[in-house]
Amino acid sequence: MIRIQNFNVSFDDTTPLTVLAEKRLELPPHSVSEVVIVRKAIDARRYKGAKIKFVYILDVAVTGNEKKIINRFRKDRNVDWAPDKVKPKQYPAPEGTDQPPVIVGFGPAGMFAALTLARAGYNPIVVERGRDVDRRHEDIQSFWAGGALCTQSNVQFGEGGAGTFSDGKLTTRVNDPLITAVLDDFVAAGAPEDIKYLHKPHIGTDMLRTVVKNIRLEVIRLGGRVLFESQVTGIEKNSDGSLKAVIVNDSERINTGAAFFGIGHSARDTYKMLYESGLSMEAKPFAVGVRIEHPQELIDRNQYGEDTGHERLPVADYAVTYNDKEKGRGAYSFCMCPGGQVVAATSEEGGVVTNGMSNYKRDSGVANSALLVTVNTKDFADHVLGGIEFQRKWERAAFKAGGGEYYAPVQTVGDFLGGKSGSTDFLIRPSYQPGFKAVDLHECLPDFVSGMLTDALPYFGRKIAGFDDPGAVMTGIESRSSAPCRIIRNKESFESESVAGFYPIGEGAGYAGGIMSAALDGMNAALAFLDKKAHTKRM
Repeated sequence: MIRIQNFNVSFDDTTPLTVLAEKRLELPPHSVSEVVIVRKAIDARRYKGAKIKFVYILDVAVTGNEKKIINRFRKDRNVDWAPDKVKPKQYPAPEGTDQPPVIVGFGPAGMFAALTLARAGYNPIVVERGRDVDRRHEDIQSFWAGGALCTQSNVQFGEGGAGTFSDGKLTTRVNDPLITAVLDDFVAAGAPEDIKYLHKPHIGTDMLRTVVKNIRLEVIRLGGRVLFESQVTGIEKNSDGSLKAVIVNDSERINTGAAFFGIGHSARDTYKMLYESGLSMEAKPFAVGVRIEHPQELIDRNQYGEDTGHERLPVADYAVTYNDKEKGRGAYSFCMCPGGQVVAATSEEGGVVTNGMSNYKRDSGVANSALLVTVNTKDFADHVLGGIEFQRKWERAAFKAGGGEYYAPVQTVGDFLGGKSGSTDFLIRPSYQPGFKAVDLHECLPDFVSGMLTDALPYFGRKIAGFDDPGAVMTGIESRSSAPCRIIRNKESFESESVAGFYPIGEGAGYAGGIMSAALDGMNAALAFLDKKAHTKRM
């Protein structure tokens, strides 16, 4: 096939891509037999009256001699051969004496580690502290409606991991040839086809619930086992320090020489257990802040201008950053959820944690994003797990400020910048459930976070008109954007540097920053394990 890059099409042009590709390649009608969209992005820069454009990468099959076409466009850097697809590597079947590997946590990293190992015939055993996604959804809905918090089944814990109750964004800065394989697996499990080519793909919480369930069923079909409400509470080591077994729910022992720990960034009790078991760990920076909400139309109008509301344009998102070199910190938007809502995301009693969530259609009319400020390791106690206590302190302060019952503290931008509190003249009503209380957010944010947000909000308002509107509402606090520590591992083998056979994976281990990068990390760790097994058998 022939690849066409940087192919610009006006957003309101409904001409079939086959016809447009024929014109681009200077071919007669009906010469293109197939067009595959490889990438689709939006160029909404409206300089000098330019129209909004879709920017494509297309792979095109033609009925004529493709080599002649390539030669004719040899001086055109945007026309060339489409690259060959990466073929999956084949691995020898496991020995009959091999113990099944254990996957700890069934978030994106655990799911794709399990899927990779199951396909290779290793019959992995998955242990997940939370519940299956259907029961988990019921627990979360009950909590949001004012019911009791289930500390083992919530936005952080359960089948699918924390990403299942977010926006389902699949953007990543990781450049990995396995991205296509991960996207194919998501689509095979029920995700929309467009995630394969959209520049900013997302699945949405509503679809993700089906997707993660289908991945679990595929792991089981291939020979794996998935055990819910099964928390790893200990590990055992051999005399040489390698992994011997994992202990589940304080009593069940599973013998294994390989365990993939995709525990997520909120498994605080598991971090403590692993640290006390001698795993090499280190503190790492993270971020703390708030969620800010605006009418989605405000964000759309900033990006699309007079074309706002056109049926061919998706709801708009944004990304803003602010840096203060003197303070050595930055403030930035994170996990922006167009057409979504702010959700209660705590996993511990007596704390308030927020996150953002969107369904696939992103049609709530509300745009929300985290506004975060970097927290450096010097900001908390000089201990590997000091970041956890830092998070916990401010989550409890937010719980207290909200008046208990998991109500969130909220404040308008006008009050926050003006040194006042209590205003409920909201630009849009806070979407957080089970409820909220208008207070002074300075009560539940570190001074350096409040100070950076005070500086950053007017700056963001100059970038996005109306962003710092006095009625825009901020909800506290967002404290679980990333892991506060890292489990140290070997870069090549993916194994812990202190316990052979222990594979720290994903966001909770400190090696990923979202659904896609976590899935890739889990898959690559499983492939490293399979490479090691294959090498051992050749010796």
